[in-house]
Amino acid sequence: MTIRIGHVNLFTPDPERLCRFYADVLGFPEIEVARSPIFRALDGGGIQFGFNAVAAYELLNLSDRQKSDGGVNCYFTIEVSDAETVAALAEKAAALGGQIIKPPYDSYYNARQCVLADPENNVFRVSHQRPGRAPYNGELEGMNVAL
Repeated sequence: MTIRIGHVNLFTPDPERLCRFYADVLGFPEIEVARSPIFRALDGGGIQFGFNAVAAYELLNLSDRQKSDGGVNCYFTIEVSDAETVAALAEKAAALGGQIIKPPYDSYYNARQCVLADPENNVFRVSHQRPGRAPYNGELEGMNVAL
């Protein structure tokens, strides 16, 4: 049996705009055959990255779970091939109406990352995992956090 992530979807009041933002930042092509009045999708290299209009809450029987407080309840990570691309995509996202939440930094597990928000305040991370993932050393990037 094979199990893999096939789709990642965000709810949005404007699927076309959010799809265009991610296409412009990441260069993913649109899957035009998937277009509908309430949906757009990008080809994320084997994973379909979709954008559902608010009307899809009802379609999916999720009306009682509709996000209304603007809080973060999930994020996704875009993997890139080098550390320079992490910084370049952060700047590109900011120039296209996104926000840099945490500028590029080195993680405790030997990755170069940044945390961003799109124009609708959905959070995503861009990451380059360097070879030789570092073992956990008891610190979380300078934060005193009990596990």
